[in-house]
Amino acid sequence: MSEPLAVAFADVEAAAQRVREAAHNTPVMTSRRLNARVGAEVFLKCENFQRVGAFKFRGAWNAMRLLSAEQKRRGVLAFSSGNHAQAIALSGQLMGVRTTIVMPTDAPAIKRQATEGYGAAVVLYDPSTQNREEVGRALAEEHGYTVIPPYNHPHVIAGQGTAAYELIDEVGELDVMVACVGGGGLLSGTALATKGRLPSCRVVGAEPELGCDATLTFRTGVLHVVHNPQTIADGARTPSLGTLTWPIFRQHVDDLVTISEEEIREAVRFSFYTLKMVVEPSGALALAALLTGKVKGRRIGAIISGGNVDGATMADILRGEAEPVVG
Repeated sequence: MSEPLAVAFADVEAAAQRVREAAHNTPVMTSRRLNARVGAEVFLKCENFQRVGAFKFRGAWNAMRLLSAEQKRRGVLAFSSGNHAQAIALSGQLMGVRTTIVMPTDAPAIKRQATEGYGAAVVLYDPSTQNREEVGRALAEEHGYTVIPPYNHPHVIAGQGTAAYELIDEVGELDVMVACVGGGGLLSGTALATKGRLPSCRVVGAEPELGCDATLTFRTGVLHVVHNPQTIADGARTPSLGTLTWPIFRQHVDDLVTISEEEIREAVRFSFYTLKMVVEPSGALALAALLTGKVKGRRIGAIISGGNVDGATMADILRGEAEPVVG
């Protein structure tokens, strides 16, 4: 018998109602050029057009909506490289809740600036010498904050699943659903939403080769840790799956694939030149899995998870293509 999970499909359904209060129902993009290249009908759920520029707003809003009045009064703390930080900060601003964010010193400048712009207090830590969870928990204990982690939280996971829930609402039957993998919050929620509505649809995660802890865990059945992975996909620099996301993977995820740094860059370039979209490296992982042929299907849903990339990084990626492909 399968072990009971901390999050169920019913939680995603309930989250979908809450998320509609504030989140965008993001567009679903199709491309004949993309379809021809991968030999499938592809539907891209464009969370780069979500509030704060990423899917993270969904989980943050859902988690903060379920706080008690006392928890809201005391304030919220989160630790994040950027997108979850912005999502918690904006949710707090909209709800009138004070937020504090623990961010690494190497977080993209655009994400730190946006987080501060939403009114959050940012506390920096050195990822080479400090553990963000330890820094965050010490602050929470000192000030009485409620901690909302970026992925290992049942209400966050349920909220992230609403992107796939909406995608299926719009396009119907799919035989494959693909999402990126960092700590597993998005893929866990995506798997719950997908299997709850389309039980025969395969759910596949795409992860950077340089931060392949989830893939190693999935293949071996033993939780692996990769400390401070040096991938351009900063949203996937998490050290391991969470205690809540890993059991969901075991029950509902069908496969994981790894993506090289150049394959990530190529997917960002393809998004920019061919799809006319700005997509951050982490956000392009699912698309990269399709462009490389590592994930195949007939009708494929893919979550484009975010678009928060700073100008210097984007310029560096685009310089890698001598002859831009337009279409």
